[in-house]
Amino acid sequence: MSFFKDDFYSTKASKRNSFGRRSQSRVGIALLSAASGALLVLLVLWISGIAGSTGQAVQSVIASTSLGQTSDQEDNRVVEAYNKVGPAVVSVISLIKSEEDPVSPEGQGYGLGSGVIFRIGNNKAQIVTNNHVVEGGTSYEVVLANKDRRKAVLVGRDPFTDLAVLEIDSKGVTEFAEFGDSDTLKAGQTAIAIGNPLGMDFAQTLTKGIISAPMRIVPTTIGKDSGVAWEMNVIQTDAPINQGNSGGPLVSIEGKVIGINSMKIVESGVEGLGFAIPINEAKPILEALILDHKIKRPYMGIGPSDLQMFTEGLEVLELPKEITKGVIVMQSSGPAKEAGLKEKDVIVELDGKAIESSFELRKYLFDHKKIGDTLSVTYYRGQKKSELTVTLGEMPEN
Repeated sequence: MSFFKDDFYSTKASKRNSFGRRSQSRVGIALLSAASGALLVLLVLWISGIAGSTGQAVQSVIASTSLGQTSDQEDNRVVEAYNKVGPAVVSVISLIKSEEDPVSPEGQGYGLGSGVIFRIGNNKAQIVTNNHVVEGGTSYEVVLANKDRRKAVLVGRDPFTDLAVLEIDSKGVTEFAEFGDSDTLKAGQTAIAIGNPLGMDFAQTLTKGIISAPMRIVPTTIGKDSGVAWEMNVIQTDAPINQGNSGGPLVSIEGKVIGINSMKIVESGVEGLGFAIPINEAKPILEALILDHKIKRPYMGIGPSDLQMFTEGLEVLELPKEITKGVIVMQSSGPAKEAGLKEKDVIVELDGKAIESSFELRKYLFDHKKIGDTLSVTYYRGQKKSELTVTLGEMPEN
């Protein structure tokens, strides 16, 4: 299974359950009220079964009309939702300069994604997009829904949540999107994705689907080249999300942003598996990025690698045979080095909790610790099992 980060449901009830004999009775009453002389004919038809067929036919017409009206009403609500949010959706252009040749035009490239304006104030308009849309960029531009092109400033970004905030001059910008409540989502609700799939030629594209699952946990990697394992809480949707949609909004039928489109599964035979960052999880990250320009997280100062990933060469660690899972310290610096951790030490517990992978180590730090907290580390150095205390620092910027 692979991801790219850019990287219908029917409520129709069966006719029998919807109307049943009650509809046939209504048809009978209508016919009887038309002319009393029709009673004998109606009874004959009923006995022969023809009246049942007639009832079903009328019933089908009623059902079709009702469903058509319901469909039209939903279509109108989708249009209204799009009209609320669409004007706030933007294209995000990230200029990427080659390290080998940063000056010449040949040494420049572009990344393209989507974003949505969520706040206007103090002569600035703030835009949420994905970290992977802006990562590696040296300068940024935003193209508004009216095709106006503006320089943008990167306020802050966070690789772990794949969120970023850009800022532009708000002169002439009047439209911004309202955030909804992603905690109240239910499977089967309508979901609308808005963005720029495959570039600005398809800007302001709307696709429609449903909420397939209001909460999933999916594995991912942090950054474009780090290979750092992580996992994200996401909304699953079958609303088509294509390359260029990243950073655009997932919208409810009420016209409120419920998620930020982030990734989809790309694999032969797999369709309709797209994922968006829940807006309730995004809100505090966006506020922190605006305030501090980054997310402050605790930091041990080690370069970790999973013990179980190695099939040979482990004899240099001289571990007891029963130790097959843990985190190898490939590099020690900062708080870890000050506490006494060295290269080739193997961490097996944090605060008495078994740790089997670098992902579990990172997850424990981020979920349970703050900058300045102390951390009890149990580790092996060769055959010897030891314990020490690390005072956590602040994770440096990438």
